[in-house]
Amino acid sequence: MDDATRTELEAAAFRALRDHLMVKRPEVQNIDLMNLAGFCRNCLSRWYQEAAEARGIAMTKDEAREIFYGMPYEEWRAAQQTEADDAKKAAFEVAYRENVGDDRSVTDMTDFRDNVERPGEG
Repeated sequence: MDDATRTELEAAAFRALRDHLMVKRPEVQNIDLMNLAGFCRNCLSRWYQEAAEARGIAMTKDEAREIFYGMPYEEWRAAQQTEADDAKKAAFEVAYRENVGDDRSVTDMTDFRDNVERPGEG
């Protein structure tokens, strides 16, 4: 398989994953994804942003999230996010450190944690 075809197939798989999470299963919470799989929709949008930046394309976290979510992130949160219990929040702290790493800024984790604690606020 040539590189261009492989890249097209990988892009198609990414779009299918995005569609699955955003259209077919929007009720699946980011915190549950992170706790069980070690990534969530926000991670996917961050990886998109990092790929853009690696190619010299400037993109903010909010811009990447809007591209991934298909709307402003706050809008998606208000429509889809539910309150997480204390056990999920504690598991998230561990999952975040293990999967995102301690090198990520504390504000990134605080942003996610705050979003989990205050769904629908904007």
